[in-house]
Amino acid sequence: MVFRWQDATPVEMLPGLVRRTLAVGDRAMVAEFRGQAGVVIAEHSHPQEQVGYVVSGNMAIIIAGVENVVRPGDSYAIGGGVPHGARFLTDLVVVEAFAPPRDDYRT
Repeated sequence: MVFRWQDATPVEMLPGLVRRTLAVGDRAMVAEFRGQAGVVIAEHSHPQEQVGYVVSGNMAIIIAGVENVVRPGDSYAIGGGVPHGARFLTDLVVVEAFAPPRDDYRT
């Protein structure tokens, strides 16, 4: 099955942060996040594993209390249940996969 970016519904998750769920399978999902500099994603956790790839921009990502700055071409992995959050240092585009899929991201 093919999913088209233009068919993905943009969802404003926070002011300045838009998610598009790009593809959903039985055991994994891919989503794109586009955000403006200054967006802060508060620390949270969820049971899904999360892996991400930075397409453009810079972000400070905090995983289990450890902060790292990630840049274009960098990737990261967050285990299920692990606390994490982020600060967008510049305008940013990241693509993330979740396994299993997040029910709250299906639209």
